[in-house]
Amino acid sequence: MTHRPEGLSAYIAVTAAYWAFMLTDGALRMLVLLHFHTLGFSPVQLAYLFVLYEIAGMVTNLSAGWLAARFGLTSTLYAGLGIQVAALIALAFLNPDWAIGLSVAYVMAVQGASGVAKDLAKMSSKSAVKLLAPKEDGGLFRWVAVLTGSKNAVKGVGFLLGAALLGTLGFTWAVLGMAAVLAVILIAVLIAMPPGLPKGRKGAKFAEVFSKSANVNWLSAARVFLFGARDVWFVVGIPIYFYAVLSDGSEAGNRAAFFLIGTFMAGWIILYGIVQANAPRLLRAKSRPEGDLIAAARRWALMLLAVPAVLTLATLVADGPAPWLTVTLVAGLLAFGAIFAVNSSLHSYLILAFTRDERVTMDVGFYYMANAGGRLAGTVLSGLTYQAGGLALMLGTAAAMVGASALAAGRLRPEGTATA
Repeated sequence: MTHRPEGLSAYIAVTAAYWAFMLTDGALRMLVLLHFHTLGFSPVQLAYLFVLYEIAGMVTNLSAGWLAARFGLTSTLYAGLGIQVAALIALAFLNPDWAIGLSVAYVMAVQGASGVAKDLAKMSSKSAVKLLAPKEDGGLFRWVAVLTGSKNAVKGVGFLLGAALLGTLGFTWAVLGMAAVLAVILIAVLIAMPPGLPKGRKGAKFAEVFSKSANVNWLSAARVFLFGARDVWFVVGIPIYFYAVLSDGSEAGNRAAFFLIGTFMAGWIILYGIVQANAPRLLRAKSRPEGDLIAAARRWALMLLAVPAVLTLATLVADGPAPWLTVTLVAGLLAFGAIFAVNSSLHSYLILAFTRDERVTMDVGFYYMANAGGRLAGTVLSGLTYQAGGLALMLGTAAAMVGASALAAGRLRPEGTATA
């Protein structure tokens, strides 16, 4: 590079810290899901393990925007990394002899702390892009796409890492190892963080987190349903279905199933991340005005709707596990991931385009509160729909939620014509 953009050093440091966090976040989710499924937890009980994680994310995002505006983005980023280290260490003290109710409550509490950590780190990283990215030639879309796309690819590696660590080191040593690595990275970031991020303003008021922008509010609604549509199958239903199909119940069969499930989940997230990182090029965003990208958000939501609708029909035709259905699900869900990535990337760009520099942490925090709300709804529905109606009900619910997201995206308008 002949010209180094101002703020690039801080952007690289923030991105590296976010990568490290998301690696452990992905690994932890897979560890918890597979470990407790092998202990005999039902789909609904497994969903409960992640409920407080998403509730904590909603509360954190609502307040994190104000905290970052008040105390600075680096403070909330460091807090997120530190809380995740503490959560991983706490999870290592889980006693397998505890009653199921106590185990569920303990893991829910630890997952709640992890949810706080994730959304502190996420809000800090996404807000930093708005402030650091170059303003011309589509720089904002490119920088946010690289951050979100690479983060999801790293999280995908985390899914595979979590499944591999569970099959080799076991649950306790796996979480302790991740805590140690993340602690080292936190110390390195504390020492090496370059200047470039705002330090905060003492006059920031909590009431500012609620946006008066119609676009921000409609985009947040679209985000609720988009991520609900993903997590309704991603969190519990599909991993448990694949486990039932792939494992014969033996220890060796379990290890093989863990590896294959982890590989699929990792591959899905990595594909999602790659497509997301390349979305600006795919959409030719550099040469397109904001209004075209708003229209693209609506079109891509409608394209996404077709995938779970077709998969729902396939499960109804199969009427039970079948090799062709498994292959169809894998192919269909990978297609869902690619189209979902473009939708997510458009949303991530538009929230930063719609907000102003002086309230970026507030609007981003509110938007990711909506994101966490969608994940919470999807998490609960993942266990409930799979247990009540199997794959067909679960995938049909995903299709309905994508449809609602498309309707909300249809209310977006270019900033010059949007009303409060």
